[in-house]
Amino acid sequence: MDRTLMGELISELIAMAIIMTLGNSAAAMITLYDPSPYAQAYWGVCIAWGLAVTIAIYVTGAVSGTHANPAVTLALVLFRGFPARKAPLYMAAQVAGAFIGAALVYQMFQPVIDHYTALHHLPRTQGGAAGVFFTHPGEGITRIHAFWDEVILTAILLLGIFAITEEFNTSAPMANASALIIGLLVACIGASAGYLEAWPINPARDLGPRLFCWLAGWGAAALPAPDHYWWVPIVGPFTGGVVGAALYQFAVRPFLPGRALPPEEAA
Repeated sequence: MDRTLMGELISELIAMAIIMTLGNSAAAMITLYDPSPYAQAYWGVCIAWGLAVTIAIYVTGAVSGTHANPAVTLALVLFRGFPARKAPLYMAAQVAGAFIGAALVYQMFQPVIDHYTALHHLPRTQGGAAGVFFTHPGEGITRIHAFWDEVILTAILLLGIFAITEEFNTSAPMANASALIIGLLVACIGASAGYLEAWPINPARDLGPRLFCWLAGWGAAALPAPDHYWWVPIVGPFTGGVVGAALYQFAVRPFLPGRALPPEEAA
Protein backbone atom coordinates (compact mmCIF):
# COMPACT_ATOMS: atom_id res chain seq x y z
CA MET A 1 0.00 0.00 0.00
CA ASP A 2 1.44 3.37 -0.99
CA ARG A 3 1.99 6.16 1.52
CA THR A 4 -0.72 8.41 0.06
CA LEU A 5 -3.44 5.78 0.34
CA MET A 6 -2.31 4.90 3.85
CA GLY A 7 -2.67 8.53 4.87
CA GLU A 8 -6.15 8.70 3.34
CA LEU A 9 -7.30 5.63 5.24
CA ILE A 10 -5.87 6.90 8.52
CA SER A 11 -7.68 10.20 7.92
CA GLU A 12 -11.00 8.44 7.31
CA LEU A 13 -10.52 6.43 10.50
CA ILE A 14 -9.70 9.55 12.50
CA ALA A 15 -12.64 11.45 11.03
CA MET A 16 -15.14 8.78 12.04
CA ALA A 17 -13.54 8.41 15.47
CA ILE A 18 -14.00 12.15 16.04
CA ILE A 19 -17.61 12.10 14.87
CA MET A 20 -18.56 9.09 16.97
CA THR A 21 -16.71 10.18 20.10
CA LEU A 22 -18.42 13.56 20.15
CA GLY A 23 -21.76 12.45 18.71
CA ASN A 24 -22.22 9.39 20.91
CA SER A 25 -21.14 11.43 23.93
CA ALA A 26 -23.99 13.81 23.17
CA ALA A 27 -26.28 10.78 22.91
CA ALA A 28 -25.01 9.64 26.31
CA MET A 29 -25.83 13.03 27.79
CA ILE A 30 -29.44 12.84 26.63
CA THR A 31 -29.90 9.13 27.40
CA LEU A 32 -28.15 8.47 30.70
CA TYR A 33 -28.90 11.55 32.80
CA ASP A 34 -32.16 12.47 34.49
CA PRO A 35 -32.92 15.25 34.07
CA SER A 36 -31.13 15.29 30.75
CA PRO A 37 -29.19 18.48 29.99
CA TYR A 38 -30.88 18.30 26.59
CA ALA A 39 -34.39 17.56 27.86
CA GLN A 40 -35.71 20.92 26.68
CA ALA A 41 -33.04 21.54 24.06
CA TYR A 42 -32.88 18.65 21.59
CA TRP A 43 -31.36 21.04 19.07
CA GLY A 44 -28.23 20.93 21.22
CA VAL A 45 -27.78 17.23 20.43
CA CYS A 46 -28.22 17.94 16.72
CA ILE A 47 -25.68 20.77 16.81
CA ALA A 48 -23.20 18.53 18.66
CA TRP A 49 -23.43 15.93 15.89
CA GLY A 50 -23.20 18.58 13.19
CA LEU A 51 -20.17 20.27 14.73
CA ALA A 52 -18.52 16.87 15.17
CA VAL A 53 -18.81 16.43 11.39
CA THR A 54 -17.47 19.94 10.81
CA ILE A 55 -14.45 19.37 13.06
CA ALA A 56 -13.73 16.03 11.39
CA ILE A 57 -13.72 17.70 7.98
CA TYR A 58 -11.38 20.46 9.13
CA VAL A 59 -8.99 17.89 10.64
CA THR A 60 -8.85 15.41 7.75
CA GLY A 61 -10.40 17.01 4.66
CA ALA A 62 -7.10 18.03 3.07
CA VAL A 63 -5.86 14.43 3.20
CA SER A 64 -8.80 12.20 2.28
CA GLY A 65 -11.64 14.59 1.47
CA THR A 66 -13.40 13.35 4.62
CA HIS A 67 -16.00 11.06 3.14
CA ALA A 68 -16.60 9.77 6.69
CA ASN A 69 -19.61 7.86 5.38
CA PRO A 70 -19.72 4.75 3.16
CA ALA A 71 -22.81 6.16 1.43
CA VAL A 72 -20.78 9.22 0.43
CA THR A 73 -17.92 7.04 -0.80
CA LEU A 74 -20.29 4.96 -2.94
CA ALA A 75 -21.89 8.08 -4.42
CA LEU A 76 -18.47 9.52 -5.27
CA VAL A 77 -17.52 6.29 -7.02
CA LEU A 78 -20.70 6.32 -9.09
CA PHE A 79 -20.88 10.03 -9.95
CA ARG A 80 -17.59 11.79 -9.24
CA GLY A 81 -14.92 9.41 -10.51
CA PHE A 82 -13.58 8.28 -7.13
CA PRO A 83 -11.49 5.13 -7.73
CA ALA A 84 -13.61 2.06 -7.09
CA ARG A 85 -10.59 0.09 -5.89
CA LYS A 86 -10.25 2.48 -2.94
CA ALA A 87 -13.88 2.31 -1.89
CA PRO A 88 -13.81 -0.93 0.17
CA LEU A 89 -10.70 0.29 2.00
CA TYR A 90 -12.28 3.66 2.74
CA MET A 91 -15.45 1.97 4.03
CA ALA A 92 -13.47 -0.41 6.23
CA ALA A 93 -11.52 2.52 7.69
CA GLN A 94 -14.77 4.37 8.35
CA VAL A 95 -16.30 1.42 10.21
CA ALA A 96 -13.06 0.94 12.18
CA GLY A 97 -13.06 4.61 13.14
CA ALA A 98 -16.67 4.40 14.31
CA PHE A 99 -15.77 1.31 16.36
CA ILE A 100 -12.90 3.19 18.01
CA GLY A 101 -15.12 6.19 18.68
CA ALA A 102 -17.67 3.95 20.41
CA ALA A 103 -14.89 2.41 22.51
CA LEU A 104 -13.73 5.86 23.60
CA VAL A 105 -17.27 6.83 24.60
CA TYR A 106 -17.56 3.59 26.55
CA GLN A 107 -14.30 4.39 28.33
CA MET A 108 -15.65 7.78 29.40
CA PHE A 109 -19.22 6.82 30.27
CA GLN A 110 -18.93 3.21 31.51
CA PRO A 111 -19.68 4.05 35.18
CA VAL A 112 -22.70 6.10 34.12
CA ILE A 113 -23.89 3.31 31.81
CA ASP A 114 -23.63 0.77 34.64
CA HIS A 115 -25.51 3.08 36.99
CA TYR A 116 -28.23 3.66 34.39
CA THR A 117 -28.77 -0.02 33.64
CA ALA A 118 -28.87 -0.90 37.34
CA LEU A 119 -31.25 1.95 38.18
CA HIS A 120 -33.67 1.03 35.41
CA HIS A 121 -33.28 -2.75 35.85
CA LEU A 122 -32.49 -2.96 32.16
CA PRO A 123 -29.35 -5.02 31.49
CA ARG A 124 -27.27 -4.60 28.37
CA THR A 125 -28.59 -7.86 26.94
CA GLN A 126 -32.04 -6.26 26.91
CA GLY A 127 -30.76 -3.10 25.24
CA GLY A 128 -30.00 -1.03 28.31
CA ALA A 129 -28.25 2.23 27.29
CA ALA A 130 -27.94 0.96 23.70
CA GLY A 131 -29.22 4.29 22.42
CA VAL A 132 -25.92 5.84 23.43
CA PHE A 133 -24.13 3.88 20.71
CA PHE A 134 -26.35 2.81 17.83
CA THR A 135 -29.71 3.62 16.32
CA HIS A 136 -33.13 2.04 16.75
CA PRO A 137 -36.67 2.64 15.48
CA GLY A 138 -38.76 5.14 17.38
CA GLU A 139 -42.24 4.61 18.70
CA GLY A 140 -44.57 3.14 16.08
CA ILE A 141 -41.79 2.81 13.45
CA THR A 142 -41.48 -0.56 11.69
CA ARG A 143 -38.35 -1.86 9.96
CA ILE A 144 -39.68 -1.16 6.48
CA HIS A 145 -40.89 2.30 7.43
CA ALA A 146 -37.48 3.04 8.94
CA PHE A 147 -35.80 1.84 5.76
CA TRP A 148 -37.73 4.33 3.62
CA ASP A 149 -37.12 7.09 6.16
CA GLU A 150 -33.39 6.51 5.80
CA VAL A 151 -33.62 6.47 2.02
CA ILE A 152 -35.28 9.89 2.10
CA LEU A 153 -33.02 11.44 4.73
CA THR A 154 -29.77 10.18 3.22
CA ALA A 155 -30.91 11.30 -0.21
CA ILE A 156 -31.30 14.80 1.22
CA LEU A 157 -27.84 14.52 2.80
CA LEU A 158 -26.13 13.55 -0.47
CA LEU A 159 -28.15 16.04 -2.49
CA GLY A 160 -26.88 18.72 -0.11
CA ILE A 161 -23.28 17.51 -0.06
CA PHE A 162 -23.08 17.38 -3.84
CA ALA A 163 -24.54 20.88 -4.07
CA ILE A 164 -22.29 22.32 -1.36
CA THR A 165 -19.13 20.89 -2.94
CA GLU A 166 -20.02 21.59 -6.59
CA GLU A 167 -17.44 23.93 -8.15
CA PHE A 168 -19.93 25.34 -10.68
CA ASN A 169 -22.59 26.08 -8.06
CA THR A 170 -22.29 29.83 -7.54
CA SER A 171 -24.66 29.65 -4.57
CA ALA A 172 -22.46 27.18 -2.68
CA PRO A 173 -20.20 28.36 0.15
CA MET A 174 -16.49 28.78 -0.44
CA ALA A 175 -14.24 25.83 0.35
CA ASN A 176 -13.32 26.90 3.87
CA ALA A 177 -16.99 27.34 4.82
CA SER A 178 -18.35 24.15 3.26
CA ALA A 179 -17.42 22.04 6.30
CA LEU A 180 -19.62 24.17 8.55
CA ILE A 181 -22.54 24.05 6.13
CA ILE A 182 -22.29 20.26 5.82
CA GLY A 183 -22.29 20.04 9.61
CA LEU A 184 -25.38 22.23 9.76
CA LEU A 185 -27.02 20.01 7.13
CA VAL A 186 -26.46 16.98 9.39
CA ALA A 187 -27.83 18.93 12.35
CA CYS A 188 -30.87 20.04 10.36
CA ILE A 189 -31.69 16.47 9.35
CA GLY A 190 -31.47 15.40 12.97
CA ALA A 191 -33.61 18.27 14.18
CA SER A 192 -36.21 17.55 11.51
CA ALA A 193 -36.49 13.77 11.76
CA GLY A 194 -34.10 12.43 14.39
CA TYR A 195 -36.80 10.91 16.58
CA LEU A 196 -37.89 8.51 13.81
CA GLU A 197 -34.86 6.23 14.15
CA ALA A 198 -32.07 8.47 15.46
CA TRP A 199 -31.05 9.54 11.92
CA PRO A 200 -28.15 7.18 11.15
CA ILE A 201 -27.78 8.42 7.49
CA ASN A 202 -24.38 6.71 7.57
CA PRO A 203 -23.81 2.92 7.54
CA ALA A 204 -20.52 3.20 9.46
CA ARG A 205 -22.06 5.45 12.11
CA ASP A 206 -24.36 2.58 13.09
CA LEU A 207 -22.36 -0.54 12.24
CA GLY A 208 -19.10 0.39 13.99
CA PRO A 209 -20.68 1.06 17.41
CA ARG A 210 -23.03 -1.89 16.94
CA LEU A 211 -20.05 -4.21 16.46
CA PHE A 212 -18.37 -2.72 19.53
CA CYS A 213 -21.48 -3.22 21.66
CA TRP A 214 -21.90 -6.77 20.42
CA LEU A 215 -18.43 -7.47 21.83
CA ALA A 216 -18.94 -5.38 24.99
CA GLY A 217 -21.89 -7.24 26.46
CA TRP A 218 -24.95 -6.12 24.53
CA GLY A 219 -24.89 -9.31 22.46
CA ALA A 220 -28.02 -9.97 20.42
CA ALA A 221 -29.47 -6.60 21.47
CA ALA A 222 -26.80 -5.10 19.18
CA LEU A 223 -26.54 -7.82 16.53
CA PRO A 224 -28.85 -8.87 15.01
CA ALA A 225 -30.92 -6.46 17.18
CA PRO A 226 -34.65 -6.87 17.93
CA ASP A 227 -36.64 -7.81 14.83
CA HIS A 228 -33.32 -8.16 12.96
CA TYR A 229 -33.19 -4.39 12.57
CA TRP A 230 -29.41 -4.22 12.02
CA TRP A 231 -29.56 -4.06 8.21
CA VAL A 232 -31.86 -1.03 8.02
CA PRO A 233 -29.25 1.65 9.00
CA ILE A 234 -26.88 0.11 6.44
CA VAL A 235 -29.01 -0.59 3.37
CA GLY A 236 -31.25 2.46 3.79
CA PRO A 237 -28.43 5.03 3.74
CA PHE A 238 -26.61 3.30 0.88
CA THR A 239 -29.80 3.36 -1.18
CA GLY A 240 -30.71 6.92 -0.27
CA GLY A 241 -27.19 8.15 -0.96
CA VAL A 242 -27.33 6.86 -4.52
CA VAL A 243 -30.79 8.38 -5.01
CA GLY A 244 -29.78 11.82 -3.73
CA ALA A 245 -26.50 11.92 -5.63
CA ALA A 246 -28.22 10.82 -8.84
CA LEU A 247 -30.89 13.48 -8.38
CA TYR A 248 -28.26 16.19 -8.18
CA GLN A 249 -26.18 14.71 -10.98
CA PHE A 250 -29.00 14.49 -13.51
CA ALA A 251 -31.62 17.00 -12.39
CA VAL A 252 -29.51 19.93 -11.15
CA ARG A 253 -25.90 19.77 -12.27
CA PRO A 254 -26.47 19.85 -16.06
CA PHE A 255 -28.34 23.16 -15.70
CA LEU A 256 -25.79 25.06 -13.62
CA PRO A 257 -24.79 28.36 -15.27
CA GLY A 258 -21.25 28.46 -16.55
CA ARG A 259 -20.77 24.72 -16.60
CA ALA A 260 -19.26 23.54 -19.88
CA LEU A 261 -20.77 20.15 -20.63
CA PRO A 262 -18.45 17.48 -22.01
CA PRO A 263 -19.49 16.49 -25.55
CA GLU A 264 -20.91 13.14 -24.48
CA GLU A 265 -23.11 14.81 -21.84
CA ALA A 266 -24.18 17.59 -24.19
CA ALA A 267 -25.27 14.97 -26.72
